[in-house]
Amino acid sequence: MTAPAVPAGAGGVVVARRQPGLLRQILRRPDGLAGAAILLVFTVLAVIPDILTGPLQTAITATGPRLAPPSVEFPLGTDELGRSMLNLTVHATRISMVIGLLATLVTVLIGAVLGIVSGYVGGRFDALVMRIADFFLVIPTFVLAIILTAIIRDVLGTGSREIFGIRLSLITIVVVIGITSWSSTARIIRSQTLSLKERAFVDRARVVGAGAGHIMRRHILPNVTNLIVANAVLTFAGAILTETTLSFVGLGDPFQPSWGQLLDAARTVGAPGLGAWWYFMPAGVGIVLVVFAFTLLGSALDAILNPKLQSRR
Repeated sequence: MTAPAVPAGAGGVVVARRQPGLLRQILRRPDGLAGAAILLVFTVLAVIPDILTGPLQTAITATGPRLAPPSVEFPLGTDELGRSMLNLTVHATRISMVIGLLATLVTVLIGAVLGIVSGYVGGRFDALVMRIADFFLVIPTFVLAIILTAIIRDVLGTGSREIFGIRLSLITIVVVIGITSWSSTARIIRSQTLSLKERAFVDRARVVGAGAGHIMRRHILPNVTNLIVANAVLTFAGAILTETTLSFVGLGDPFQPSWGQLLDAARTVGAPGLGAWWYFMPAGVGIVLVVFAFTLLGSALDAILNPKLQSRR
């Protein structure tokens, strides 16, 4: 088989084609472009909810009738307190997206650090980290998250304190998701690190006297970055679902409603039995669309990072 021709530049000098960036490769694919477009819409809703629908309505500032169906004044109807469901849903978008983002950062940070260090160091440390990871993989995430949420809230409290504008009760959910979701990321990054540490460029770095910290930071980490990004995309979708589930069972914060908390409120009021579909459907559609968007992005990343797998399909 002949090698593909490489275009020659001026004077006959061979010029290699520059590989497009990861984001550009994603946007060139239909599934990646569709996923990015959906996420862009929800990102805008999360960034400027006050501009789009006004401040978050409360029982005091509510102006509509109770459980009113969609109308010109209230496009998505109202809840049992007369609050606009459009206002609540848009503000809930910010809470759900922020929790998903922060939980993903915590998960990926813990998983990437432990995966790189355990894969490179090996020995007893690697065995210990992997046994702990196996524990988190075997125990059902949702059950463990409920237990940890109760424990952490008892330690930290559930007052009105805020961190970066997020109430402490929601920060607890972020920490719980990060603690219960890092194991799969760590295993993926560790397996790649085991392969990378045997490469020639790592051996050369050892020969010239580079320390373990320098090698992991300057040689291992850059080569697993794309894998970390791809895993973060799927982790974000899982974090959204976990937060929704925890809020749905009453572990959310009614003063900063998320999509899951709105679903829990609809269940408490009995909206499905009353036929008030507008109470729970907007939040449900938002969850489905965001998870679907991350699934599309994950599919695009899988095709880009695993071209051999794509060629078999």
